[in-house]
Amino acid sequence: MARTPVLAAGGIVLRRETPPRFAVVRLRKRNEWVLPKGKLDDGETPRAAAEREVLEETGHDVDVHEFLGTLVYDSGGRSKVVHYWRMDAGGKPVRSLMNDIREVDWLPLDAALERLSRGYERAFLENVGPIALQAAALAERERRARARAVAAERRRSREAAVPQVIDEQEVAGAPDVADAAAPAETPAIDQPPLAQSEPDPPAMAPQDVPVAAPDAAAETERGAETVIPEQAPPLVHEVVPAGAAPQPAPRKNLIERVRDWLRRAA
Repeated sequence: MARTPVLAAGGIVLRRETPPRFAVVRLRKRNEWVLPKGKLDDGETPRAAAEREVLEETGHDVDVHEFLGTLVYDSGGRSKVVHYWRMDAGGKPVRSLMNDIREVDWLPLDAALERLSRGYERAFLENVGPIALQAAALAERERRARARAVAAERRRSREAAVPQVIDEQEVAGAPDVADAAAPAETPAIDQPPLAQSEPDPPAMAPQDVPVAAPDAAAETERGAETVIPEQAPPLVHEVVPAGAAPQPAPRKNLIERVRDWLRRAA
């Protein structure tokens, strides 16, 4: 009677380096270098078991990607079926190794093939290893393309936002249309008041010309009243206003009347 095969799962685990490196683990009991794998727990799916076993045997948290294939071989008189997925390991280990594993090593594909102790695992890795490398390279290009697209979209968003801010600032600082259309007020200029022409003083009649007093009081004529000094004043030239036309001599001016008075008093 055929015995039920043992179900197991594991990973072809790569670390992003140049060139990419594959994980191989060293068993403590047999001192053999093998691919990381382990048996399924009750009720566990092969994919979940593969992720758990890789974490326990390498100490690295991993991202699980596409399915690579199934390796079937005889182990202790029973068939063992191992499902493998391509995985990417993180930069640093997140836990210590399980007790069944002595150490883990990260090697390029050719060196990993030489390190493996079992021939069927070497043959399996020789077939799926290049596929894993191609898938990892394609995924890396897609990741970089997405990163460039995201960066370009952010740059376009920033460039689109800058003109909008500038337009809002220009609108806020622009003068109102009504104010722009209105004519500018002309500032008032202080101008000196127009000079008002003063009327020329009335021409004085010859009889109204004042005569200086000889000693103290000056002769003042207001209306018809005349003050006559006791002594004869010095000769006073008749003042003719500028621009006045020459007038004919009066019959007797004030000086002549003063002289007549002086002669009569003598």
